[in-house]
Amino acid sequence: MTPAQIGYAEAADFLARYAAALTTFDGDDWVALFSEDAEYHADPFSAPVVGHNGLRALLLERAAREAQSEFEIQRHWVSGATILSAWHASAVDRGSRQRVRSAGFSTFEMQDGRCARYRQWWHRRGEG
Repeated sequence: MTPAQIGYAEAADFLARYAAALTTFDGDDWVALFSEDAEYHADPFSAPVVGHNGLRALLLERAAREAQSEFEIQRHWVSGATILSAWHASAVDRGSRQRVRSAGFSTFEMQDGRCARYRQWWHRRGEG
């Protein structure tokens, strides 16, 4: 079965909710964006985080490391049921108190309005 296509405006709404949940560290809003068995590939060289419990733990780890988190989608595209986005982010590392900046590209493979597989590629600048 082929996943339903997603519209450009619907993708923008999803990305806005993603950015808000990520920067406020809202675990409930965060996991609601993903399917129950979602795969979250934050690094192409390591195993993905799988499922809501893993995603919630990932966000909690991030909240423990970061303060003053910002995340902005620079541009997005849609191809069938996949959202593609270029983004930049910054946060203050709680340990070093230095601002860390990153930029990257993400894909969200959508199914029934939620992300079933997430992949990202990014580069970071700053200490932390």
